[in-house]
Amino acid sequence: MATYVFFNCITPSCGLRFPLDKEHHVGEYCPRCGGKLQEVRSEVEMTAAVSQALPNRRILGVLDNIRSAYNVGGIFRTADGAGVAHLYLCGITPTPKAHPELTKTALGAEKAVPWSAHANALSVAKNLQLEGVFLLALERAVESIPIQDFSLNEIGERTVGLVIGHELAGIDPDLFGMCEGALSLPMVGDKASLNVGVAFGIAVYWMTFRLSQNSNSE
Repeated sequence: MATYVFFNCITPSCGLRFPLDKEHHVGEYCPRCGGKLQEVRSEVEMTAAVSQALPNRRILGVLDNIRSAYNVGGIFRTADGAGVAHLYLCGITPTPKAHPELTKTALGAEKAVPWSAHANALSVAKNLQLEGVFLLALERAVESIPIQDFSLNEIGERTVGLVIGHELAGIDPDLFGMCEGALSLPMVGDKASLNVGVAFGIAVYWMTFRLSQNSNSE
């Protein structure tokens, strides 16, 4: 794991304060003004935290035509943290092999989370349904239920396939029609929706812990 040290620029008109990885940083000057740097905090070693609260990997991610490699990279990072079992990268969704920039936000999670690439999300959905997976769309639609009101009781012990779609066009209508349920996130600001990666993160963590609670209560 990387070891970071926090530094402060001693130039009064600058005062930039930031962390540096001592193993890879070269130089002793402020990147903002060129002034001298002063170490202001002892070394902090970044370690991986392992949670025992997520025993069952019951969630899959179906990414339908996501445009941005950075969004996909962030989704990989979230999927790793939440214990998502597999990501299906469909249509034009960038893959780690073809889009190296994805790793800037994935930060290695693309190596930890199983994934596969598919030309057509409908084919993926049909196969998942044959395996008994409960397809759940994350979409702002008339049929969608606000996440705080959505009941997981009907899912039972089934694996959940969380479906997200194109940043502007949304989920393919035919794919949406194959889903057994749909949920949405409440919006109280001016915008109608969140960034797809942020929305996925909120929904997948909510589902992970709710499913875990349901299992522990039985």
